[in-house]
Amino acid sequence: MAKSVKVYSTSTCPWCVRAKQFLQENNVLFENIDLSDNQSAREELMRKTGQIGVPVLDIDGQIIVGFDRERIKLALGI
Repeated sequence: MAKSVKVYSTSTCPWCVRAKQFLQENNVLFENIDLSDNQSAREELMRKTGQIGVPVLDIDGQIIVGFDRERIKLALGI
């Protein structure tokens, strides 16, 4: 069963680009949530993590801050 994956990012964040490329290379469908001009998404991220640094991946409720390739692979089971 596919996991629910959200990526909180900004368009100017190079680590966000790498995280999304990694997911695409592994055929993982994800919802990209661009925080650049989305105040409600920034507030949602702050509630979930207590911070607004990006990228943040939410994989079935497991929060991964930053592009941590090994933790992402583990969370996705790849």
